[in-house]
Amino acid sequence: MLVKDKGSFAKGVLLAVTFLVVLAIMFLPYFGHGENALRAADRLFNSIAKGSTNYIPDMLKKNKAFEGVKFDVALKFKDQQAAQQASKLLTSAGATAKEEAGQLKVAGDLGAVMAASLNDSEAMFNNRDAELQTKYGFPGREVLYTWWSAFKEMDKDLKKQAKFKEAAFVGDVVKKGVEVGYNFFKIEPESASSKAGILSFSLIFYVIYTLWWGIAVLYIFEGIGLQMKAGAKKEV
Repeated sequence: MLVKDKGSFAKGVLLAVTFLVVLAIMFLPYFGHGENALRAADRLFNSIAKGSTNYIPDMLKKNKAFEGVKFDVALKFKDQQAAQQASKLLTSAGATAKEEAGQLKVAGDLGAVMAASLNDSEAMFNNRDAELQTKYGFPGREVLYTWWSAFKEMDKDLKKQAKFKEAAFVGDVVKKGVEVGYNFFKIEPESASSKAGILSFSLIFYVIYTLWWGIAVLYIFEGIGLQMKAGAKKEV
């Protein structure tokens, strides 16, 4: 390779090397809790997101409209253990559950079942998994996964019965209750204002670091004689 502009090439190499050095440092466990920079940043943004995404109290209020609404569905599960766990959760919420022809036939009060799942989701959202372990006899995350699996099947069956309003609410409970409790388990909530300094630094660093690599490549290309030039205008 022939270097045509040693000054530009040297600048590009220096910027590229320092970029890679910083990248290597970012993968070292020096950023709190023995984490690398990427995991620490992920934990930070998750904690801030958790501080503003607790939809469960609002879902419990909306659930009052479904109290006393009866449902009767057939649910399929991947194996016997999953069906037994689902049966335990549903019956604890006042529903009846009976295995028939490889399916779990479930009937009960939709509002009562949704309330039970939302309360379990809130417990996990607030890191009280031991509460669910004591209540059901298996880990909290497994409890929420079981609710998730049961509600996905319930949603399908309710739609087959043309009960679209009920199915839509079950879907909302999954997205704004069960999944929120599952995904934010063990994450401590933080407000954006309490982390304004580190958030500002992260944003500024991201912009500078992105430009850093781009400028390094630009200088290296200039050093080896590659430049972007406007094409000549062709007259027709």
